[in-house]
Amino acid sequence: MDNNNEINQKIAKKLIHYRKAAGLTQAELAEKINYSDKSVSKWESGNGVPDVYTLLQLANLYGVSINAFVDDETPIQQQKETRGLHLLIMLLSSGIVWLVASWVFVSFRLWKPGYAWWLAFIYAVVANAVVLLVYASIWHHRILNFICVTAIIWVTLLSIYLSVRIFAGNSGLVLDGLWCVFLLGIPLQVLEVLWVFFRTLLRKQKQPKYVSLEETTKKE
Repeated sequence: MDNNNEINQKIAKKLIHYRKAAGLTQAELAEKINYSDKSVSKWESGNGVPDVYTLLQLANLYGVSINAFVDDETPIQQQKETRGLHLLIMLLSSGIVWLVASWVFVSFRLWKPGYAWWLAFIYAVVANAVVLLVYASIWHHRILNFICVTAIIWVTLLSIYLSVRIFAGNSGLVLDGLWCVFLLGIPLQVLEVLWVFFRTLLRKQKQPKYVSLEETTKKE
């Protein structure tokens, strides 16, 4: 019995680790594998273990082998490797964005010097934030997601402000109230914060849609 409890606790720690590494709540995981959050909570507390089919589902979901839940090795190294790969992908993608921005700046400056081609780097910040936002959404990096959306809001407004100001200056126009464009960022930022709180509240209040087979058997 003690040996079984030890195995259950070992599997429970692995289940908790991989679920949190995937950025999932117990309710979200339960929905993905067609179980109730009570079953997930039971497994993670060490009071039971998933069957082989469910472990295979979890392994496919987390991108690990089924042995990862039962071996004695800690998943820390694999987590570091995964984070390192994600970081490398984001850095390479960001590098491509800035390479394109640099090419645009150099090419157009050689073609028509004297224009504000440096704006390409301001636009690149927005493009870079969009690219990182896609990765943050895929890999459930909520903090990075928030930072990227914030950057998109304010740098986009900055791009509009600078572009219009430069165009107006070249055309001889005077736009005294152009700074008001930044006021648009305030409600957008508030909406983003409210959306984060709403999404968190929704995850907590979300009810599971499925009941596990073992719970059904107990009721019968």
